[in-house]
Amino acid sequence: MAAEIRASVDRLDVLVNNAGIGGGQPDGRTRRANADGHELRFAVNYLAGFLLTLELLPLLRASVSARIVNVASIGQHPLDFENLMLERDYDGIRAYGQSKLAQITSGFELAARLPADEVTVNSLHPATYMPTKIVLAEIGHSIDTLEEGVTATRRLVTDPALAGTTRRFYDHTRDARAHSQAYDSEARLRLWQASLQLTKAEDPLC
Repeated sequence: MAAEIRASVDRLDVLVNNAGIGGGQPDGRTRRANADGHELRFAVNYLAGFLLTLELLPLLRASVSARIVNVASIGQHPLDFENLMLERDYDGIRAYGQSKLAQITSGFELAARLPADEVTVNSLHPATYMPTKIVLAEIGHSIDTLEEGVTATRRLVTDPALAGTTRRFYDHTRDARAHSQAYDSEARLRLWQASLQLTKAEDPLC
């Protein structure tokens, strides 16, 4: 995907990372792995977006002022670096929460490495239990609307008032605080290094 984008454009103004597997149905509650052997929720929800972001970073930096938006969640679980792939004590909700905190934590680390007038990086919990396939299959009902989630996400993409705003987490449209681990510089660096190793990516910001 990154190669196709690089071949078709010479700059990129916005990247929204929003691929996801929920904590239960319709994707199941048992541990699964992708082709690389990584726990599937961590791979889809976090590692895929992490790698895609690094692959597209040159195009984002070629823009006048680009924005990266990670669609995360208020449902966060601290990362256990000794059991990152959850080979022990697996639980789908925990796996989901860990992957979402990883998005936010990595986003904070990336934001710290990039000039805010060049590329901003923010994450959000767009809405609560929107009527998506994931929510309806697992919970059976919705709370917020799809429109609320779209509005909150679009705001981070287009709002002129947020120009230069980076390294933030939002709950809907409110500036919020993520799990404390995301603000731990040692945890951020440890996740960054683990993510590079798991994706076999080179650090473009060394």
